[in-house]
Amino acid sequence: MLRLKRSALQKMILQAERDYPYETCGLLLGKFQQDVRIVFGAYETPNAYPERKNDRYQIDPKDYLKAEQKAKEFGLEIVGVYHSHPDHPDRPSEFDRERAFEGFSYIILSVSKGKVVSYRSWELIDGEFREEPIDIFG
Repeated sequence: MLRLKRSALQKMILQAERDYPYETCGLLLGKFQQDVRIVFGAYETPNAYPERKNDRYQIDPKDYLKAEQKAKEFGLEIVGVYHSHPDHPDRPSEFDRERAFEGFSYIILSVSKGKVVSYRSWELIDGEFREEPIDIFG
């Protein structure tokens, strides 16, 4: 399960709509508590994918390290990744699966004509994505 602070969700939505028609991305800052990931913040990163930004995303390792440092300042850690799918559903692609790690949450926001129309969270288990419930708080 993913518990997601409302302000973090709002930040992701604004970013995804701003960056449309390109994929946007970032990292989820929070805490692991048993089988629950609690997200307190969304850390925006530039999409570092050099070509196909309209249907691919990449987080530069330097940006990952910056996010990790920011998380530590608040006693948090990186618990997942988020990105948008412009004009596509909020389910993972094969490209997403190939780059995913087990133990993280992956929020995908579907953006249609510049507006977020849906979002879902996924976790990788035994090499396959499974949807995880989202509980919005705060």
